[in-house]
Amino acid sequence: MTQSFRSHPAWPGETPSSSAPLRPGDLAAPHILAPEWLLLRQGAVRGHAVVVEDGCFTAVGRVADIEARYPALQTRPLPRTLLMPGMIDTHHHLTQSFGKSLVFGEPSEIFRRIWVPLEGSLKAEHLYLSSKLAALEALRGGFTTVVDAGTRSDAGLDAIARAVSDAGIRCVLGLICNDRPGADTLDAGPILRRAAAHLGQYETNRLVTPSLAISIPEVASDAMLQHVYRMCAEAGRVFQTHANEHLVAVERSLNVCGARPIEHLAAIGALGPAALLAHATLVTPREIRLLADTGTAVAYNPVASAWKGNAVAPAETMATFGVRLGLGTDGTRSDGFRLLDYAEAAQRFAFGIGVGDSSCGAGWRWVDMATHGAAAVAGLGALTGEIAQGKRADFLLVDLDVPELAPSWDLTWELVRLANRDQIRAVVVDGQLRLWDGWPVDWDARALLRDIRAMADDTIAGAPIRKLHEAADLHRARHARAGTGARA
Repeated sequence: MTQSFRSHPAWPGETPSSSAPLRPGDLAAPHILAPEWLLLRQGAVRGHAVVVEDGCFTAVGRVADIEARYPALQTRPLPRTLLMPGMIDTHHHLTQSFGKSLVFGEPSEIFRRIWVPLEGSLKAEHLYLSSKLAALEALRGGFTTVVDAGTRSDAGLDAIARAVSDAGIRCVLGLICNDRPGADTLDAGPILRRAAAHLGQYETNRLVTPSLAISIPEVASDAMLQHVYRMCAEAGRVFQTHANEHLVAVERSLNVCGARPIEHLAAIGALGPAALLAHATLVTPREIRLLADTGTAVAYNPVASAWKGNAVAPAETMATFGVRLGLGTDGTRSDGFRLLDYAEAAQRFAFGIGVGDSSCGAGWRWVDMATHGAAAVAGLGALTGEIAQGKRADFLLVDLDVPELAPSWDLTWELVRLANRDQIRAVVVDGQLRLWDGWPVDWDARALLRDIRAMADDTIAGAPIRKLHEAADLHRARHARAGTGARA
């Protein structure tokens, strides 16, 4: 009997099909998975299938060809389902999940008032729980990999590595190597020794890849920036930093260095194929040329631009001129399909409307930027990011049997503008089923939520956070009083 992977009840008047959700052991033995649609690097195709063995795609091709190659394997049809690569978040802050809505309505550079005080107060237990919460949100949103830019907590990264491993998400884990967090320059020796040790860790961890980070260029000496970039380049890892995100940071760099942040990084040899710059929203044509010529990658964070930024990165222009890009959330919200929508919409509002560009990437650019393009900028292009033989089996099963996609005329565009997180039936990472209908299959997410609620109030109250914008209901009440003549 063929099996369907639909989990909703039959529509009125419809005969229910046999329905059996994937379970943790189902991918232990190889099967031929035959969805109605398969999202390959060149686009969405019908009549194709995959074989998953030992956590990898061992075969991808037409159903008849795969069945001929594997006559002993059972074919599992997945009608009205899309099998697509898991999305990759190229810029995240896993340890900030306790404070998500604290930043709403806040002006730029919230890291100084909220994130640095919050992260600095976290202990190992907080790091574990906040990172596992962020990992769960990412998986629910269709992300199978996250790139973490590093935490400012002194409690160490082991708790974060345990959290992402326990949650079952792939992670590029950054270690912050700032040597100028204040007025004085710290001794580079201990920082570089810790960095070298970090790069040598996780060899046996199939989900965690180490990375080094400088929070922003101004909190590191030129020598440290050079050392950290070179260490990453030699180790085949990614060097992360935030650059050209806010106007005040660009002006500080001009005052101190006589150059804009990206120009300064180029001058000291800290740009190149190993570099991943977060944001790059305020860039000149010369800086775009520098990024393209050096092979530097950029994490385009459109939701962050809308919520707290000074500008939108000219991502389509960058891509057109050869800059490598991936999409990132910046920890705003982990919803992959809404990120695709924002990626295109931000380009259209900021750049497309004024010049009559009605497509702004034609849909496919943003899908690519969330999958194989993102894998490349995260340093994982040989490992994941596409449905291809030899790549790790990180994928989503997406229900297409929904009103939003009926009728369907252009599936790639529809993923950008119409698809929703609630269509994701299954999330598979490294060949293992991690989530079914938004919830883990092998650990208790409800217990995690209870633990977090129990400690959240004390955690936030104990951090020296300074907000400039009050909560929405307080703001409403103040304006109501002001409207009746009360003092605003």
